[in-house]
Amino acid sequence: MSNSGFIPYGKQSISEDDIAAVVDVLKSDFLTQGPVVTAFEDAIANKVGAQYAVAANSATSALHLACLALGVTTGDRVWTSPNTFIASANCARYCGAEVDFVDIDPQTYNLCAVQLAKKLQQAKRQKRLPKVVIPVHFAGQSCDMQAIHALAKEYGFAIIEDASHAIGSTYQGQPVGNGRFSDICVFSFHPVKIITSGEGGMAVTNHAPLAQHMRTHAQQGTTKSPNELTQQPGDWYYEQHTLGFNYRMTELQAALGLSQLARLDAFIEQRHAQFQHYQTQLKDFPITLPHQAPDNYSALHLFPILLPKTSKAARKLVFDILRQAGIGTQVHYIPVHTQPYYQALGFSQGHCPIAEDYYARTLSLPLYSELNETQQNRVALLLKHALITSRVMSA
Repeated sequence: MSNSGFIPYGKQSISEDDIAAVVDVLKSDFLTQGPVVTAFEDAIANKVGAQYAVAANSATSALHLACLALGVTTGDRVWTSPNTFIASANCARYCGAEVDFVDIDPQTYNLCAVQLAKKLQQAKRQKRLPKVVIPVHFAGQSCDMQAIHALAKEYGFAIIEDASHAIGSTYQGQPVGNGRFSDICVFSFHPVKIITSGEGGMAVTNHAPLAQHMRTHAQQGTTKSPNELTQQPGDWYYEQHTLGFNYRMTELQAALGLSQLARLDAFIEQRHAQFQHYQTQLKDFPITLPHQAPDNYSALHLFPILLPKTSKAARKLVFDILRQAGIGTQVHYIPVHTQPYYQALGFSQGHCPIAEDYYARTLSLPLYSELNETQQNRVALLLKHALITSRVMSA
């Protein structure tokens, strides 16, 4: 098969307007700590219907800030999904907390509210309830936040939505990030996400103290706010009130993100058209296609397929054939609890069997705004060839 024209699994779309926005900042007086970051924060808050937004240099940083703001510390417990990037768990470890994982729903691949309820019942008996639960909106589809929020009220934990995949998504007709069912929600602007700021993240909340805590800790623990200073000798003066971090977003990042935000809805519409085309092209293949819950409108960050239950060698062969043919398929994700770092903390295979089975059989097909139908048809043709070669599919 031809290897010409590599098709990545994800790719940013940079316009002339994006470039011009960054150049404008380069010509301005501020490359960092200027007005564009504030404008980007305000625009994201307005887009998702949240009262406050705090920019950070990555979603990982924003998740850490969220944990700190909710008081996560040594001896606390934080639960999240195993089907996620490691940052969803690491953010709690940075605070010294214990981490545990709630198995996933077999259709949406999100943290399962039913499994969460069972785990909470057991944890209550053992007096080991979590302080925070971090549901991850995998591939852009929201978790069942109403059910998770009801459990939070019953068992007394806080909620951080990891919406790194889900800027522009809706749940029950309302934007993900509006804070109806969570304390803090975090978005990512990594280049393969729906919109990008190069690197960057944003935490949104409806709680002023949480927003202020995150903002202060993102700026080395310092403040210049007059109502927080112990003295005011002059405009040069600032105070450090806590041990914070340099998690600031630059003006350059914010300018790119703000420009990209104007195209967010169009990007998602393109992804939905691509999603439907894949559904048509792949409907007769012996694979499981992504399920979309009726109360969700997903940003469709990923297009994960599931191979039938077969040998690990077959999945690797399909992966290798596609890669060799120039199709940048990927695997999302290796279950976090199977990573060596977490196994050293006591986790092992079998802790989240649904997530482990999903991981053994999944592949993500290319999906990004500029992907065209000709390229999608090539992906489908090469996938069929790979399935036949690996004996997953009959010729």
